[in-house]
Order: sequence, then C-alpha cells, then structure tokens
Amino acid sequence: MVMSETLQKKILEFIKNNPSCSSGTVYNAFSDTISLATVKRILSQLIAEYYIVSTGKGKGTKYVISESYELLYPVNIESYYEKEIDQRQIKEAFNPDIYKLLNRVTILSKAELVKLSELQAKYTENIKQLTDFEYKKELERMAIDLSWKSSQIEGNTYSLLETERLLKEKETAAGKTKEEAIMLLNHKEAIDFIVANPDYIAPLTIAKMEDIHSLLVKELAVEKNLRKRRVGISGTNYRPLDNEFQIREALEATCRLVNQKENVFEKALLTLLLVSYIQPFVDGNKRTARIVSNALLMYYRHCPISFRTVDAVDYKKALLLFYEQNNLSHFKNIFINQFEFAVKTYF
Repeated sequence: MVMSETLQKKILEFIKNNPSCSSGTVYNAFSDTISLATVKRILSQLIAEYYIVSTGKGKGTKYVISESYELLYPVNIESYYEKEIDQRQIKEAFNPDIYKLLNRVTILSKAELVKLSELQAKYTENIKQLTDFEYKKELERMAIDLSWKSSQIEGNTYSLLETERLLKEKETAAGKTKEEAIMLLNHKEAIDFIVANPDYIAPLTIAKMEDIHSLLVKELAVEKNLRKRRVGISGTNYRPLDNEFQIREALEATCRLVNQKENVFEKALLTLLLVSYIQPFVDGNKRTARIVSNALLMYYRHCPISFRTVDAVDYKKALLLFYEQNNLSHFKNIFINQFEFAVKTYF
C-alpha cells in the first residue's frame, strides 16, 4: 500500500509537470520500476479519486491534472508543518473563487462515498433495533461526547468524566473556570435544540447559523451576530475577511452551495470547512460549524458525529491546511474516520 501511494504521488507529480501526456509517456518515465499494466491501474485510481482527468480515446488518451487536484491532493502534513509560520507559502487572504470550484467538483471519491453509504446503512439498520428510550440514551451519550470534544478543541480543560457530571448533575469541576462550565452547558443546550427541532436547520440560512452561535456563546461575553472587525487566527498568517458585507456575502455563498449539494456528506463536510474558513463571528466559529454540520446530518437522518477520538492538534492542523492552501485532504480523512467511529460506537 505504501509503495502504491508513493507511485501515485510520483506519477501525479509527473503529470503535473508534463500535462497532456499519454500512459505510454508515463510508463517510459517509470519503466525501470513498474510495468505498463501497473501504470494504467494507477492512472485509473487517480481518475477515480479526482486527481486527474483523461481526454481523448484509445491510443489518443491524454492525462491532465484535474481542477479539483488542489482541493484533494494528499499533502504530507508532517513535512508541511516542519516549516514555521512565516516560512510557509500560503494563500494569505480569503479565496472567494473557491465557491465556483466547489460548485463544479465533488470532494468525495466513489470509494469514499461507498464507504460512507455502507456505514450509514449500518446506522439505519442499528437504530431500527432500538426502542425510543434506547435511542435517546445513545443520543445523550453522543451529545456529552460532542460537547466535551468540541470544547476541548477550543482549549477547555474539563475531562470527559467531569463533563458528564456537569451535564448530567450540574456539578462543576474543582479548579476550572466558570466560563469552561458555561461553554460545555451551552454546547449541550445547542445540541438539545437541534434534537428537539430536527427540521430547523434546512434549508441552511445565515439567520439559523446566528441562532446556533447565540446558543453557544450565551453568557460568555462574546459578541453575537456577524463580525464587524478584524480577527487573527493563531498559528497562521491567513487573514479572514474583515468587512461585514463581504462576510455576509461569503456566508450566503456557503448556504447556496450547501443547500444545492445533493450528497448529505458533502453538505456536512463543506459546512464544517467553510464556516470555519470564513470566521463569521468574533469567537465560536468552529463550535458553530460542528453543531450546524451535525444538525444537517440529523435532519437527513444520518448518524451524528462526536469527534471524540480526534486529536485537537490534528484537527487544527487539518483546518489550517485548508485555510492556507484550500486543501481539504486531511480534514476529509478526519470527517470520514469520525463518522465511522460514531456509527460503530453509538446507537
């Protein structure tokens, strides 16, 4: 598998540097290590994963890098972050053209869609076996895990057990701040809201996102409504939009994109990424993205995601990669892995 991935990357790089090349041209470049049959198999894999596209037929078939390549190419994230913040060559400003691209392409490969669909089918079958009481009990367990992990990603120091005691028994943990407890209680309230109002989130609108954000930042001395001033993001030189009109415009584009996408997994994944990318609020952006994304999954009767086993640093690195390069490869992997975890762990 590792050898295959290495060959894929080498062949991708070759096609990038030699556009409109044939399979024969690719084979001649690698004939000392692989066969023509292997080259053709890898080319087929690269097409299936939307890294390249072919033109022409038969012996006239040529290969070029796809327009979705920049979004999907598997970046070596360890190597990427070996460079310090000021050494990385990045897209420093918000890229409004990303919507045109995301409108034209699909971000999930056929293999990924098959995997996610099979997991969803398992979830659907599982919940058929549960009573209403059992289903609500599992949903409560997921909600506690999501409240804990979503808060932990933002620096909250409550443990999972402390979070469970707080949310179930309203018992605060010793040595923790009042704000940490409020953050967790707000998460649970936001989740309870979408559970009680499953039809609320669709179609997605700015007003609905603002409502979810208001629940998440209640009593936290955080400004509600859309941001009117500049914000910085630690760990990156990426600068979000700083104009309220442009922020609203970007959110409207996000809502249109998410609402018109047919695949539920794309809707949820794009919501997670784009709301975080825009940073429409002074604070609470990623928390809002995670709740709204889950609200969409639940509206379409898909398994919600707790993100319980994701490493907070890995989550942030994957997001920053999207901010800086508009590459979603690592964040997509996190999403798929966490959906699989949720199906196998809850319900």
